[in-house]
Parts: sequence; C-alpha cells; structure tokens
Amino acid sequence: MSQSSLSTLAEEQLTLARATGSGRSARTVHGGPGNVLRQTLVALVAGHALQEHASPGEATLQVLRGRVRLVADDRSWPGSAGDLLVIPDARHALHADEDAVVLLTVARG
Repeated sequence: MSQSSLSTLAEEQLTLARATGSGRSARTVHGGPGNVLRQTLVALVAGHALQEHASPGEATLQVLRGRVRLVADDRSWPGSAGDLLVIPDARHALHADEDAVVLLTVARG
C-alpha cells in the first residue's frame, strides 16, 4: 500500500500551474498501465481551462480546492471544495473560476 497527502500534492501542483503559461499542471497519483483505476490531480489557475475534450469514459471530479465549472454542450455544473461532479459522457471542458485543484478519477474499461 502507498499513501500520499493530497493536500501537499495539491499545493505543489498549484505552485507549478502558477509558474506556467498554460495555467495548469497535473500529476497522476494512482494508476498506470495495467490498472483499471486512474487518479490524477489537476491544478488550474483562475481564468484558465482544460479546453473541450472527449469523455474519458466513466469519470468523476472531486474538487479539493477553489471553484470550477464543468461544461458540456449547453449545460454547466459549478463545483467548489468538497463537491463531487460526475463527468458526462460527452465532450466537455473544465474552467477555473478561482485557483483550483481537482482529483480526476477515471475507470478504464
């Protein structure tokens, strides 16, 4: 078993995101080849986004810090620290309304 401090890793990723022109940073904390479950910390600086992309399959976003908006088609779901958002099976984008860190969990089939 391995253990990680999501609070510490979130702060590290947010620091990295603030230092990049893209305003984002990510780190896989669990999963990889041969694993069904993959969890990735994604940090976004306020005003930045993960542009529209295809759904990764069954997935959720747990907001660890800040506020985000998950957008798909003509719908939008706000999320703030402590919220769990289910990613729709559609192209979608993620916008940071303030500096934010989310834990993306994907079950690969």
